Amino acid sequence: MSENTSQNANFVVEHLRAWNGRAVAEVIEFRGETTIVVPRELLRETAARCREDQELQYNLLTDATCVDRYPMEPRFEVNYHLVSIPRRDRLRLKTKLSGSDPVVDTLAPVWPGAGWLEREIFDLFGIQFTGHPDLRRILLPDDWEGHPLRRDYPTQGFRDVPSTYIPAFRKPTV
Repeated sequence: MSENTSQNANFVVEHLRAWNGRAVAEVIEFRGETTIVVPRELLRETAARCREDQELQYNLLTDATCVDRYPMEPRFEVNYHLVSIPRRDRLRLKTKLSGSDPVVDTLAPVWPGAGWLEREIFDLFGIQFTGHPDLRRILLPDDWEGHPLRRDYPTQGFRDVPSTYIPAFRKPTV
């Protein structure tokens, strides 16, 4: 099965390189999974190509997530997990963003469901998605300070919130 996966990965990589030589900056294969690193300025075009090309047919976006590599640069990696249902194949598109300019085009025009996933990434990591139809916080209150999944976010948070935790094994004093 790993040989077939490798053949599929080579097919996708070569197909994307034939379409645009700059679309594939790097290919990472690990445990049968293929990741294609795409320059951020070509991410939306590459994703659209993966979806619309009749030979690739990546018609399902299953997840989008982010990794903070602080203090390394480029600091952020935004990952999109794609599935080709007709071809029974998976692919991960990754783009790298610097800590000083964490901005990338939204993939909501390609997969409308990306809007919700990108809002979560925006809320928790502070990544800006250019052209997003509704980029606002989705999990935290609007007045929340910072982005809690960034590695430089203080573990105690920025706010002084009183503790209301009472362990279940402790009896209240009368």
